Amino acid sequence: MTQLAPGSPVRIEMQKWGGRAHWSYDALWLGVDEHGTWLGIPTGTHMARPGATYVNPTDQVCLVPSTSIAAGAWFATYHSPGSTMKVYVDMATPSIWHGPLLRAVDLDLDVIRRLDDGVIIDDEDEFVEHQKEFGYPDEVVALAETACADVARLVEKWAPPFDALTPERWFRVLAESSRA
Repeated sequence: MTQLAPGSPVRIEMQKWGGRAHWSYDALWLGVDEHGTWLGIPTGTHMARPGATYVNPTDQVCLVPSTSIAAGAWFATYHSPGSTMKVYVDMATPSIWHGPLLRAVDLDLDVIRRLDDGVIIDDEDEFVEHQKEFGYPDEVVALAETACADVARLVEKWAPPFDALTPERWFRVLAESSRA
């Protein structure tokens, strides 16, 4: 994808396997570093999926990873203070850019760093159910499981980009972009 100027609008459209709609929302292009592409979601952004809407109460920055980290099969959202968690990492197919539109398929498993710094793997039951219901191919199951294990190890060790400092730069860029 061609790099955009900081603050440029982008659209994120996550799906579930088989083209089923999932979360969609607008974000801002923040920049690129050695970990991947960073996007910002300002406080008050409306998010929607079939049957649900959400307005985020705090700023968030998202990392679309380079494929060098856990095969790029995840999508991380870092939450600013005041949120209910610190980082939420969705296991997903590698993200694909179509101009300023980002698409990926959410594969259910999530790695979450809670406010107390505990790390959990969420939605393992949903992952098992959807393997049967949606017919995940074996290689997709293996991709999600491997990425989840790799990401969980990195999050638990506070390894970049899951340390406390890496997303701080991007929260500052988001604040500057939101003021512009």
